[in-house]
Order: sequence, then C-alpha cells, then structure tokens
Amino acid sequence: MFEYIKGLLTFSSPHYAVIDVGGLGYKLFIPLRSYAALPAVGKEAVLYISTVIREDSHRLFGFLTVYERDLFEKLIEISGIGPKTGLAILGHMEISDLQMAVSCGNAALLSKVPGIGKKTAERLLIDLRDQFKNIPSPLPASTLGGTAADALNALINLGYHPVRAQKAIQTVMKEVGDTPNLSKLITSALRLV
Repeated sequence: MFEYIKGLLTFSSPHYAVIDVGGLGYKLFIPLRSYAALPAVGKEAVLYISTVIREDSHRLFGFLTVYERDLFEKLIEISGIGPKTGLAILGHMEISDLQMAVSCGNAALLSKVPGIGKKTAERLLIDLRDQFKNIPSPLPASTLGGTAADALNALINLGYHPVRAQKAIQTVMKEVGDTPNLSKLITSALRLV
C-alpha cells in the first residue's frame, strides 16, 4: 500500500513514532533498535512502511531500511509469528546476528527474544534458512556451518551468553579468513567473550 513516509517526526518512543505529513500524523510501530537511530523530534524522518490489515485493526509498521521492512514481512508470513513478535525479533537482534543464528542452527539464541519459545525458534530456523541463502552474510560462506556452529555450541555449553559467543566467533572468523580448526577457533573466541 505505502512504500515510505517522509515528514516531520513529532513524537518517538521505544514502541512507536509519529510522523506529520501535511498536517496528518501517522502512528508507526517500530522495532526497539530503530528508536535510538531516529532523528531528534522536530527533524525530518523517513520510514519504510509495512501495512498490516486485520479484521479489527489497520496498523502501520515503520523501518529504517527497505531490507529491514522486507525481512519483517517475511517473518510475519511464518506460521505463529505475528507483527508483535516480528518487531520483537528485529528489535532485539541485529540482522547479522539473526543471519548467523539461522546459518548455525542456533535455536537457543532465537529463544532469547521475548515471545519466542523453543518450538517457534526451531520453526524460524527452518523457514528462514532459504531466505538467507541469497543474502550476503557477515561471514564467509565456508564458515557458516560445521566448525562455527560447533564452536558456538561449545561456548554456550560453557555458560557464555549466546550473543557474545556468536560475536566472538564472527570476529575470529573475519580475522583468520580461512576456517580454523575447532580447538583454535574456540581458544581464540574465549579471549574475546
């Protein structure tokens, strides 16, 4: 329906923003991460729109990038994922972290998002795997399976926070370039968590 809305930001909160366009205020629900990136109230803002029409409501959801909006629309197509949960996923995870979790099959990381249980996380992994195949990943393609996934599971089993463990592995993989052996990857990542 709408592609984007460009106008004066008149109100912002962690849950929604209001943009004035020609004297008409549009209330746009936004992911938590977008709140910090919005311009100051009184400045011009551009948000890409996803319109969700239900029997009892018509809601507009705003995103800072087209990619984020398109990913939200893919998320809410998945059975059991509604707009509220889709916003929670995008609001609590960076897209690169979501890609890494899906590539490594890390359901534990996805279950940390409010509203996502174990079964929903596993369904997300299956449904999003094809979605991310054609999207550039933060890691080289050769590192997305096997060794990286094993190292991530080892760090999580040692009690490290899944997001910090994942970022440590990403950093090591970017520095090394080639796939290191499992013990070297875990040892190097342990220095960063």
